[in-house]
Amino acid sequence: MKTLGVLGGLGPMASAYFLQLIVQMSDAATDQEHMEVILHSKPQIPDRTRYILGQSGDNPLPQMAEAGRGLVAQGADMLAIPCITAHYFQERLEAEVGVPILHAIEETALYLEQAGITRVGILATDGTLASGLFQTCLAEYKIGCIAPKEEEQRTVMHLIYDNVKAGRPVEFPLFEAVSERLFARGAQVILLACTELSLIKRDYVLGTGFLDVLEVLARKAVLCCGCLKKEYEAVIT
Repeated sequence: MKTLGVLGGLGPMASAYFLQLIVQMSDAATDQEHMEVILHSKPQIPDRTRYILGQSGDNPLPQMAEAGRGLVAQGADMLAIPCITAHYFQERLEAEVGVPILHAIEETALYLEQAGITRVGILATDGTLASGLFQTCLAEYKIGCIAPKEEEQRTVMHLIYDNVKAGRPVEFPLFEAVSERLFARGAQVILLACTELSLIKRDYVLGTGFLDVLEVLARKAVLCCGCLKKEYEAVIT
């Protein structure tokens, strides 16, 4: 088995849930059959969205690279970052650390293509949407994207930062309202493209047509470093 390094803390609860997912998804009958994981949880890394939007000059890349190199020095063969917005730095970070970094966005595009999906809604941070990470990647697979309108996006950011990241109860009716509007505009599947939104899926019944990008990343990590349970071959609700 290969050893997985997890660059975590972006945010802390999403990283903890990522570890839970890879354990749940692993087809292991004993402790010893599970994959080896090295975690560095570093919540002090500057906010990715604020930097991408030009609202802060505090570049998160140097601290991410330092943590990544530390994981490699401890024996990690590849890295995973349970923060979707952090994938903005993917190429530069991979060059800094010298090992492959699992790409949640590309893996999501591949999964959607194999599932025959051609149009998705995206729930993500302002930084992820502004960077065009999903839009660019999915376009290469001929998959169209629908983003929330301005007021709806403010609601998404409120759910991410003022609910989940702040450790407060989720205002679930707000999540339902934004999702329903994306479905009404033609989305076949809605991507939970922020790891804080993954925690909403963990705690609430969402119904059909949702794909959690954190689950896609965890699934890929298990395929690379362990053995996947059959029930996780399909992850669209």
